[in-house]
Amino acid sequence: MPDRVEPALAELKAHPPKGDQWSWELKWDGYRLAVHIEPQGVRILTRRGHDWTHRFPDIAEAARALGPATMIIDGEAVVLDDEGRPDFGLLQQSLGASGKSAGNRASDAILYAFDLIYLDGHDLRGVEYRSRRHLLEDTLSGSTGDVNGAIRLSETINADPVVLLENVCRLGLEGIVGKNLDQPYRSGRTGDWVKVKCVQSEAFLIVGYEPSTASPGGFGSLVLAAYRGHDIVHVGSVGTGFKQAEMDRLRKTLDQLRWKRKQPPVSFAEKADIVWVEPTLIAEIEFRAWTGDGKLRHASYKGLRERQDNADVYRLD
Repeated sequence: MPDRVEPALAELKAHPPKGDQWSWELKWDGYRLAVHIEPQGVRILTRRGHDWTHRFPDIAEAARALGPATMIIDGEAVVLDDEGRPDFGLLQQSLGASGKSAGNRASDAILYAFDLIYLDGHDLRGVEYRSRRHLLEDTLSGSTGDVNGAIRLSETINADPVVLLENVCRLGLEGIVGKNLDQPYRSGRTGDWVKVKCVQSEAFLIVGYEPSTASPGGFGSLVLAAYRGHDIVHVGSVGTGFKQAEMDRLRKTLDQLRWKRKQPPVSFAEKADIVWVEPTLIAEIEFRAWTGDGKLRHASYKGLRERQDNADVYRLD
């Protein structure tokens, strides 16, 4: 049984590819997890390989109920809002996902399982997706995989992906994921899995903030940066999507990270009074497009990414 499997990742596409070799499901807005059910117990690993079993107690308990079989389930942990939609912000609040509170638990998180990598002595990575999917459905066919459990099956949706995407976007969901039914499980972005988003959402470094005259304890906007090679470059600001309590907490954290050098961390040509900070915090930002000069258009803050297990900070081509 593999100690850890590097996850398969979906390649971003502007439009769904055509063909009946694709299986479609919702794109979940949460944290990618691999649930290892082993003879010695359950381990829940993040995309980067951190053991977060203690942070998802309900998922761990549901996984133990799947034993005595041994397996590795690939899925996404989410927290649902009052209307049953995944809400990344709620997940981050539940985890307390920054600074000193990074050991908090998300007791209300649900794992939507979408692949099975290993089962009872058999490494399934060489098996085509359609067969892995059947095995996953059979594995979760009991009470643990039902609509009320902490581990639930990520349902496939048999529909035209263009029509499916339109309806998903209308419901305020993040997008759809397509998986090639004929391909094995391959780590990384191979093109076997694709994602089409309703709006773009990526991780960026926070490098500063513009103080607010209306809210002295908050800020007007956050200054964001992305990687270009080994350097970081300014990609715009975000001033919406914050709740007051989150803004106040974030301002206190940022003030502890004030930049102490003469030159700012990024080249900045705009005329604004910016308080620069160490590029330590990573924010998930939703946006509509890029401007011609490489800045985010209609950006909105979604939440902080875990520093110990952050998603890849956006890299400019």
